[in-house]
Amino acid sequence: MHSFYHAIERIWWSKETPPLLLRLFEPVYKSISRWEQNKRLQNKVHPPLPLISIGNITVGGSGKTPFVLWLVNALQEQGWKPVILCRGDGGKSPSPVLLHADSLSQDVGDEALLLFQANLCPVIAGKDRVAASHMAKDLGNIMVLDDGFQYRQLERCLDIVLIPAEGIGNGYMLPAGPLRESKDGLKRADMVVRTGSFASVNITQQKEWHWMPVPLPLRNWTTSNHTPPTQMIAVTAIARPERFIQSLEESGIEVVHSYTFPDHYIFSKKDIQMFLKLKQPMVTTAKDAVKIKELWPSYQPLWVLEQDFKAEDGLIETVLNALPVGKPDQQC
Repeated sequence: MHSFYHAIERIWWSKETPPLLLRLFEPVYKSISRWEQNKRLQNKVHPPLPLISIGNITVGGSGKTPFVLWLVNALQEQGWKPVILCRGDGGKSPSPVLLHADSLSQDVGDEALLLFQANLCPVIAGKDRVAASHMAKDLGNIMVLDDGFQYRQLERCLDIVLIPAEGIGNGYMLPAGPLRESKDGLKRADMVVRTGSFASVNITQQKEWHWMPVPLPLRNWTTSNHTPPTQMIAVTAIARPERFIQSLEESGIEVVHSYTFPDHYIFSKKDIQMFLKLKQPMVTTAKDAVKIKELWPSYQPLWVLEQDFKAEDGLIETVLNALPVGKPDQQC
């Protein structure tokens, strides 16, 4: 199953025409997507706090989670009190949940848990982002909506769309390509941000800002005392895992073998036992580590490749200029 998933991803990000069977289903997805967006627009609501949406038009791999972390930190430095709203992919909670110290990834999702653990701000996870926005009313003075570009039911001050530096893949919509909606959807974006370090031509006619993650030295997420090794096994369940492998190699780590799983994959005890039996140091991403750590023995090092971030000059100032002058007491 994992190999099939990655085979489809390779088709999406290649320059070849996708198989006919996948192309036949593209109009079906397009119709369903258009119906869902129109339904949300018909029930559009004004949230109780100013809202910034961070989204994309491709499936995964655009850097939404680290970008949200960077933006929230920047807002905090300017005196704002942000609350993060996210869908909680991978979690099983039926209604919006305010994360707390004992929250588990299996309940709230891996991205939500990572956002909560990495920031000193409230995080609410749930598919009903309208209900989540009302929960946020008394928790801060601005909301950051993770993965919100297609969730048009909530009005926003600013629509930021992230596009990986590699572009939009083969240009087809799901399931033939990685697009969640057509390229024309970018016309309603207030800002387009290219994420990653690869040089590429513009996708749109508007200004495209640049922002990139910068790998930090490996960090052990357990209490064991070990020196970072130079040869490791890489384990990850993210979109576009090849970028993680590349970052490791650019950091001087020799990846002797890699195990890749579908995005938001829930690791089992059996998986953890398999990793431990390999008798090799293991490295993963922060997004995966929040799930793995729940099952990982404290005596065994769990190496994590964390990231810092670098933004193009003027990016955060442009975001701030789109917000209400009077801050929390005024709407957009």
